[in-house]
Amino acid sequence: MVEDFPAGSVWLVGAGPGDPELLTRKAERLIGAASMVFYDALVGHGVLDLIPPGVRRVPVGKRAGRHSKDQASINDLLVAAALAGERVVRLKGGDPSIFGRSMEEMAALAARGIGVRICPGITAASAAAASAGVSLSLRGLARRVQFATAHKRGDAPLDLDWTALADPACTTIFYMGRGAADEISRRLIAAGLPGSTPVLVASDISLPAERLLHSRLDLLPLAARAITEDQPTLILVGAAVAPPPARGGGARTGTLGFREALLREAGR
Repeated sequence: MVEDFPAGSVWLVGAGPGDPELLTRKAERLIGAASMVFYDALVGHGVLDLIPPGVRRVPVGKRAGRHSKDQASINDLLVAAALAGERVVRLKGGDPSIFGRSMEEMAALAARGIGVRICPGITAASAAAASAGVSLSLRGLARRVQFATAHKRGDAPLDLDWTALADPACTTIFYMGRGAADEISRRLIAAGLPGSTPVLVASDISLPAERLLHSRLDLLPLAARAITEDQPTLILVGAAVAPPPARGGGARTGTLGFREALLREAGR
């Protein structure tokens, strides 16, 4: 038994974007020491393959449009397992503290006197930038990075501060963004962000089926429709996510000139 993982305790473990090689060493160790694992629908199959034989696995869903468990039920399951003396790993896609509702689960466990800790993971935004060969920040262009969730209920509009999000000196990442792509494009442009602003649409990040689509803000709805409706999709907006120069020399058409113009505007 691992000293930091006694029976009757819980670890919220970041499973990363899907590729098991992007797990932290600590996450892999905790998975190997667990007696019971609760996992989200977005946890990669390769990560689940690391769960030792004989360890109880409990899927708890949490995917847009297909929730198999509500949050209160998940909280109750975690509490019951810990009180039964299990060493519980709660596997969450990406990082538990970024739109992972980790505090709700921690509060429910702490209220019953159950020890709970967090093991961070690589969030989808970082993995998407790495796969695309871009940076989330860029000196002189993007001095700030902000995350937003684009998940919404039915046809209700997104309740976001669009003026703050439409900052040309910032990279903005919308998680669960495919279904809201039209609204994201329309509202950011209305708030003053140019339609020519670079956009990266990413799905199945770090997995064999990964798709990375470079576009621009006014064409975002069209780019998003190229992604299958049920695929987990991330939308990255800002000058920093423009396509990088082609590997092996040269530049993709229009890319280098676009960046140089922006840098000149920034006074570099």
